[in-house]
Amino acid sequence: MKYLVLLCDGMADTPVPELNGKTPMEAACKPNMDALAKAALVGMAKTVPDGMKPGSDVANLSALGYHPAECYTGRSPLEAASIGVDLAPDEYAIRCNLVTLSDEPDYRDKTMVDYCGGDISTAEAAQLVEYLCQYLPEGIQLYAGVSYRHCLVWKNPAEDLGELTPPHDISGRKVREYLPDPDKAGLLLQLMEKSYELLKDHPINRKRMAEGKHPANSMWLWGQGRKAALQPFAELYGVKASVISAVDLIKGIGVLAKMDVVEVPGATGYIDTNFEGKAAAAIRAFQQGQDLVYVHVEAPDECGHRGEIANKVRSIELIDEKILGPVWQALKQMGDYRIMVLPDHPTPLATKTHSAEPVPYLIYDSREPREGVDSFTESTARKQGHDVPDASALMRTLIR
Repeated sequence: MKYLVLLCDGMADTPVPELNGKTPMEAACKPNMDALAKAALVGMAKTVPDGMKPGSDVANLSALGYHPAECYTGRSPLEAASIGVDLAPDEYAIRCNLVTLSDEPDYRDKTMVDYCGGDISTAEAAQLVEYLCQYLPEGIQLYAGVSYRHCLVWKNPAEDLGELTPPHDISGRKVREYLPDPDKAGLLLQLMEKSYELLKDHPINRKRMAEGKHPANSMWLWGQGRKAALQPFAELYGVKASVISAVDLIKGIGVLAKMDVVEVPGATGYIDTNFEGKAAAAIRAFQQGQDLVYVHVEAPDECGHRGEIANKVRSIELIDEKILGPVWQALKQMGDYRIMVLPDHPTPLATKTHSAEPVPYLIYDSREPREGVDSFTESTARKQGHDVPDASALMRTLIR
């Protein structure tokens, strides 16, 4: 038996007036998802436990069959694992975005123009991170990740750093109300302010502005936590598993779960990602003996954060056409298989940030087709009544 999990990050949404009151899932042409849904178990699953924030960290842990309330220590420790940072017990990992802030003289008066620094390339970001490392105080290290996503490690921090706000939650807003508490995380605030002075006139940013791009002119620190530990996926579920993703968060979960983490050249986490490469990597993993492949695609989430209606619809269509279609056809030649498709959380275009509402899922079994629904959408899934109050149970349903 082969198992495909296709995680479409942030795909779920609410009705969009510009789409004639449809959600992106309803507006998208996705013949493969819809064909599976016609013969699949379809319902709604709660991926974010009560009292936890609706992040991709928590929600993907749930989708992978882990209980976040038992194993979650913060977002950045998961990302740290992906880039080879082995945290000591007295260290915190803190997510570092390279963002675009407006140019008011007082840092507190600035606006969050772009949480991803104009979608800065990994190569450009690596140079900026290397430059910032020259000015870090003792006990602080900064590690380069992918695109705008990086990791800061702080030795012997205060136990309570207070609330650190994700930058994608405050797009277009003044940052004053969302800065680190100077009494609890004053050093982090100083690092952010200092980074702006260092980066605003950096040659890379001058070049980006000359090309009409947003400069990556400040660090933004959030997602703190201590070292995480996960029970190996193979011990939990008795299968050999691979994870395919462009983002360090998901790859880090794979590392900690001792899954095979597959690197795909050209995987960006946005709509320009290498969809075909992800499909080819998944097929190759199955052919090489893996039982389960978890394919994570970030594009719908990024489009949701940016308020890009047409791109969000198109990202769903590309996932369906260039990943699900080819992998499904390959699985048909390998024997019995099951496929699960779901988002991790909604990322509504109306709010440009995550929400904690349940998400639609489908589970298709090649040996036991059943009566499903005509199309895979939020509304059809709700009508089925197959609600799962704890999405970590879905993995047990898939691998039974």
